Amino acid sequence: MTKTSTGLQENVAGLLCYVLIWISAIIFLILEKDNKFVRFHAYQSLVVFGSLQIISIFTFIFKLIPVLYGIITGGIWILSFILWVVLIVKAAQGFKYKLPIAGDIAERWANK
Repeated sequence: MTKTSTGLQENVAGLLCYVLIWISAIIFLILEKDNKFVRFHAYQSLVVFGSLQIISIFTFIFKLIPVLYGIITGGIWILSFILWVVLIVKAAQGFKYKLPIAGDIAERWANK
């Protein structure tokens, strides 16, 4: 693994992009200008967890049926947690684990 401009190993910086969900992604996008591996993980974290948070906010605003709201919100939290763990582990292992839609977007943005 190579070092990044932050002085961290690629895999460590990649996993840190996910630790604080989309907040750490923004921090690494600001700090890391060159390393495509880190930028990919930062963008993927931003797209995935930013989208899930926006969906969560909309379900809260439009909670018309409390039971349905509980099911949707619970599903979002479970999905978020599973994705969070998987993405942290894969980044720590040095893999560029690409999720179906968010990974394509992140790859496109990271390669600009």
